[in-house]
Amino acid sequence: MNITADDILKQSHLSITSSRIKILNLFLETKGALAHGDIEKKFGGKFDRVTIYRTLQTFLDKGIIHSIPTADNSVQYALCKDDCTAGHHHDQHVHFICNQCGNTVCLDDVHVPTVKLPIGFTSTQVHMIVSGICKDCK
Repeated sequence: MNITADDILKQSHLSITSSRIKILNLFLETKGALAHGDIEKKFGGKFDRVTIYRTLQTFLDKGIIHSIPTADNSVQYALCKDDCTAGHHHDQHVHFICNQCGNTVCLDDVHVPTVKLPIGFTSTQVHMIVSGICKDCK
């Protein structure tokens, strides 16, 4: 059974709005990660920048998507897996960025190694980015 945007919004106790449905459907249809600008381009001005930003922030807060930092200090977003919830992201996997096509892909089966921090340091989030050439560009 495929989960729908409506299902995800209901499970996250979010109201079902046109912008949320359309943006969430875009994530469900996309193989890799999306940047704010990708969403803007896709909808060609149908939603303003603030609506997209607020929708992404709400999805982040509810554990629907997770953020992926990029080398140019921007952020991309990808769908979380089933075990993420509001305030508790469990997407400890490697992200791969293709140097040729620019796609960012979650490598769900490749986990971030444990980082042993010095006494007194506490991590709140660990990101591991690998760059290279993806299988489609090879």
